[in-house]
Amino acid sequence: MSRILLGVAGGIAAYKACELLRLFSESGDEVTVVPTRNALAFVGETTWAALSGRPVHTEVVESAHEVPHVRLGREADLVVVAPATADLLARAASGRADDLLTNVLLTARCPVLFAPAMHTEMWLHPATQANVATLRAHGCVVLDPAAGRLTGADTGPGRLPDPDDIHQVALSLVGDEATLAAVRRRDLAGRSVVISGGGTHEALDPVRFLGNASSGRQGIALARAAALRGARVTLVAANVSAAMPSSVEVERVVSTGDLGEAVRAHAQHADIIVMAAAPADFTPVTTSAGKIKKDGESGLTLELTQTMDVLKTISHERPREQVIVGFAAETAGSPEELLRLGREKLARKGCDLLVCNDVTGGAVFGGDRNDVVIIDREAVVATATADKNVVAHRILDAACGVLDQ
Repeated sequence: MSRILLGVAGGIAAYKACELLRLFSESGDEVTVVPTRNALAFVGETTWAALSGRPVHTEVVESAHEVPHVRLGREADLVVVAPATADLLARAASGRADDLLTNVLLTARCPVLFAPAMHTEMWLHPATQANVATLRAHGCVVLDPAAGRLTGADTGPGRLPDPDDIHQVALSLVGDEATLAAVRRRDLAGRSVVISGGGTHEALDPVRFLGNASSGRQGIALARAAALRGARVTLVAANVSAAMPSSVEVERVVSTGDLGEAVRAHAQHADIIVMAAAPADFTPVTTSAGKIKKDGESGLTLELTQTMDVLKTISHERPREQVIVGFAAETAGSPEELLRLGREKLARKGCDLLVCNDVTGGAVFGGDRNDVVIIDREAVVATATADKNVVAHRILDAACGVLDQ
């Protein structure tokens, strides 16, 4: 259980913080809400108290004997401000302490995460960008807002990231110093990263397909992690239904052929490519134009042919110096067998790193956690058994290590 302090600034997106609070509570976290006065004009104190099951703190002078403006920040494991308005970012960047929330921000010694929400013109204004740069220089984590529909008819960057996206980022920052340090360094700033995720579908007829159990959650976590570290990220998503991270370009594909074409196109400008998708190895030689019907008692015989080997193709085609990371989902009988299978696959494919995991019995598919061994041509580079968001950072750590050689 983590102690989360949820700061809420006065913007229309304040209502979305209710969903974020629910996500933290369902994770077993203890959440204290500190809304600004303007935030209470959008969501009342009673709502915050009912959803959190805890007193709501709004004023520096309330319960003065407990010194809340100092105690709340010191006791938190993570401070999340969502939404963070342009005004709140400006006050935080300049070190103002004119309400309880800005006092908390000055006294907090834990990670601080800002999720901005404002109109496009306000987000893009040089003053706001300077404030964001200042907060990042101070060690705060500031998400880039999502692009989409804003208040009224306006559309553009400035939308609050999806509450689940904010929650996933928060999970990766609590209790993992290596991840926090990497995010603070923004060591992928100026880099282009291509991630593939999900499982491909090979059509048998208009309603049936050959596929696999990959949910795409590790690929999404990788895209989120790379964006947090400052990269320009393209996620090639194969049949993924989960919400996508903000500030990530998404290209949706269906088949292995589609995946191969998309990755090869984006590879032209990529510094790092991580092939976390699970492409089908075989596809039907022919696809029925109509739904295949049962025919009495007889079965169905399918003629299959191998699909494009996307990882091997991009590893051998490299248009520039780049780091290519593959995945090997194996059903191994032992850790030693997993390593053997991984080394054989890495040699066949020609990639720089391989992320190996044992999926015996459907392990890790669709779950929150992953258990991986990361290898290069000579040794085990790293191991990780953790939330997929944390595993994503360990994979990127390994890729950055090769990139910096």
